[in-house]
Amino acid sequence: MKALRYSTQLQFVPDAPFEPRDGEAVVRVQLAGICNTDLEITKGYAGFRGTLGHEFVGTVVSSPNRELIGRRVAGEINAGCGRCELCLKSDPRHCRNRSVLGIKDRDGAFAEFLSLPSANLVPVPDEIEDHRAVFIEPLAAALNIREQVDLLPGMRVGIVGDGKLAQLIVLALAPSGCDLIVIGKHRDRLSLAERGGAAEVRLFAEREGIRDLDVVIEASGSPNGLSAAIEMTRPKGTVVLKSTHHAPTSLAMSRLVVDEMTIIGSRCGRFEPAIKFLESRRPDLSPLVSCRFELDEGVEAFKRAAEPGVMKVLFDVAG
Repeated sequence: MKALRYSTQLQFVPDAPFEPRDGEAVVRVQLAGICNTDLEITKGYAGFRGTLGHEFVGTVVSSPNRELIGRRVAGEINAGCGRCELCLKSDPRHCRNRSVLGIKDRDGAFAEFLSLPSANLVPVPDEIEDHRAVFIEPLAAALNIREQVDLLPGMRVGIVGDGKLAQLIVLALAPSGCDLIVIGKHRDRLSLAERGGAAEVRLFAEREGIRDLDVVIEASGSPNGLSAAIEMTRPKGTVVLKSTHHAPTSLAMSRLVVDEMTIIGSRCGRFEPAIKFLESRRPDLSPLVSCRFELDEGVEAFKRAAEPGVMKVLFDVAG
């Protein structure tokens, strides 16, 4: 099968072998998206080797759960061991022995086919088209913030970053009634954040004076974003970390101690809230897509995705 794989370099492989894992479902991938995590993996993040990609929508070809066969699905990316306490509580996201689609010990979605446990597959309603369904995974990650932090009307909440994930966070948090302040580096993206529900936007270089925010979400994808987030957070406030990157982060810890701040790591969210969000609010996600490529153009697509100002790059895997 066709696949986009990474070892020491990114390479399109026209005849990559595919063997589904025992007892798992096989999905024919239709559309897949490049995430910042994928870009970081090609710089050495997570030490992953194999087929990249974890944001996808596809059709189930085979499954132990026959009700899924022929259904259009998205897939939760964490496959747990099924035996530990977390897995038994239906939360394999933090299973210590988990594999993660296209990130850890499991080939991903930049291929014609992928293998996942049937329990990871979530049917996509007909009302959600492929070009919106491919955002279910990152939208779930954005909505996860609302499960971790109580966001009340009138709270001052900052978002550091104006890229793909930051824009989804704006859409996800705006209904909470908090006052969203987005700090970024691109005027056009900041305008998009305003249209999505941000109360205020500010260029990163002009953030002077933004202080004492109740919550600040770091979603810049840059090692420098965390220090900026802490700088803008009030004493006893909360910083939510969304970025994953290969480069180390230099940080003076004393302010965290003196101001007794809370730092929360925030990763994957559950898919059901994201699907309900897409069904009920029907947000226009087309401004978040910069371009689409065929899978055999994968190396070029990654170069494009890494360019400044580029939003989501998609793969038309099924052609």
